[in-house]
Amino acid sequence: MNTIDVQYKKLLAEILAVGEDKSDRTGTGTYSTFGKQIRHNMADGFPLLTTKKMAWKTMVAELIWFLRGDTNIKWLIENGCNIWNGDAYKAYTDKFVGHEDVFTMDQFKHEILTNDDFARKFGELGPIYGHQWRNWGARKEYNQITKEEYTRKPGIDQIAEAIKTLRENPNSRRIMVNAWNVEQLGEMTLPPCHYGFQLYVRNGKYLSLMWNQRSVDTFLGLPFNIASYALLLMIIAKEVDMIPDELIGNLGDVHIYKNHVEQATEQMQREPKNLPIVSIKTKDDLINTIEVDDVTLINYESHPAIKAPLSN
Repeated sequence: MNTIDVQYKKLLAEILAVGEDKSDRTGTGTYSTFGKQIRHNMADGFPLLTTKKMAWKTMVAELIWFLRGDTNIKWLIENGCNIWNGDAYKAYTDKFVGHEDVFTMDQFKHEILTNDDFARKFGELGPIYGHQWRNWGARKEYNQITKEEYTRKPGIDQIAEAIKTLRENPNSRRIMVNAWNVEQLGEMTLPPCHYGFQLYVRNGKYLSLMWNQRSVDTFLGLPFNIASYALLLMIIAKEVDMIPDELIGNLGDVHIYKNHVEQATEQMQREPKNLPIVSIKTKDDLINTIEVDDVTLINYESHPAIKAPLSN
């Protein structure tokens, strides 16, 4: 049963009907409401929206990038994921305002892929999600002679700690992973929108995940967030030999950008299709070794994609 598309369409409709007209950081403008929740039973299928075609491989690559603890866009670009390019490119161009020899986006991407020194300097996004998940509080430095990165202060691997607790004390109420590191927010290209999640075990074998999100780009971002945390739930459940149960999202500022209204209206008119399923390859130390090709999407049918600009 596909209730996720139904919930999502209702959320779009509510925002457009009663959302407050608000300015925002990007200068685009939004219609916004506050304090919503979505829930999905994983037994009903994988919650990948069917009312528009989703960029599946892009979402998978981003999640694996988080789990790798990576914060540089080079690996993402190498794996066909370009959703963080705009943030890195904006940080790059902001450093060279008024210069005539600033790279175009295509030139920027080429340099990231072919020039290690350039990628190290301008592909880095700071201590965002992956860093906080796998290395909370660590300080990265560069050796000025070898140009290699090293960690000056060791951090906390929150993912490993969560998995350890699931195995040893599954009834714990402290199985949480946090990305909102106040001390390091100023070092991040973009502070985390989805800033933390909690895991919960029912009857010793059913694993649920609830994530919290302060800022929700409902048309472009939320469908990715839903699918990404559903996949993370499946990966962790497989790692600890449990069954994915319920996925819950607590949403703060839920908004539609003004240049997404036409697209959201089109999506609201589409009828949901049956949800797909997802298969994950069985392998040792899955959480640390998973690759994009280890995840397979099965029986995904959807309406056509709907393009919309990303506000950075």
